[in-house]
Amino acid sequence: MDKYKVLIFDWDGTLADSIERIVHSISRASEACGLLPLDDNAIKGIIGLGLPEAIAVLYPDVTDVALVEAFRRAYAEHYLQLEKEPSALYPGVREGLARFREMGYLLAVATGKGRRGLNRVLDAHGWGGYFDVTRCADETASKPDPLMLREILAHCGVQAEQALMVGDSVFDIEMARRAGVDSVAVSYGAQSAAVLQACEPYLAIDHFSELGEWLCAPRLAKVGAYV
Repeated sequence: MDKYKVLIFDWDGTLADSIERIVHSISRASEACGLLPLDDNAIKGIIGLGLPEAIAVLYPDVTDVALVEAFRRAYAEHYLQLEKEPSALYPGVREGLARFREMGYLLAVATGKGRRGLNRVLDAHGWGGYFDVTRCADETASKPDPLMLREILAHCGVQAEQALMVGDSVFDIEMARRAGVDSVAVSYGAQSAAVLQACEPYLAIDHFSELGEWLCAPRLAKVGAYV
């Protein structure tokens, strides 16, 4: 066991292959609300934020409360339709988390999803109660504010240097930096390797399985390097 005691994971784009569904649902919500269409990359750039914060970034001129609520409802409607069969986990995720549990790590989720949405997908994957603690954007501050990480640390009774945040967006990496937590960027989710590397994560990986390999031999990793 190395210095880490708790592994904290983002959900969408890190554990679950749900990015394209999110992009599609936001596009459909924009259409339903009569807003200008957005480039897919622009939408991917806000994944990780809570939905209200994401709307504010995508459409900063939209301040009408009723329109924002209509967008939220349209997004939820389209996303839930797509999620009748929950997004698949990325290869190696289920096995990797089981291995981390056997190794003695505490496991946590820090996500931009709402509580109802996270509980729904956890139950669908048979993971109700699996994680030691989970925090969602609608019950604390949205990323990149470090509050949800600090709440996870307090729940687990560990210091920042004993935790590792794993995510696929600049918001995950920035949140970890603000909390004093080491971060691992995954290049297979919402944002490109180049974008994530610019945020200087402690480590970045191309496949989930590489995380387990690195945790078993952390001395081999280079700070800020892609492996």
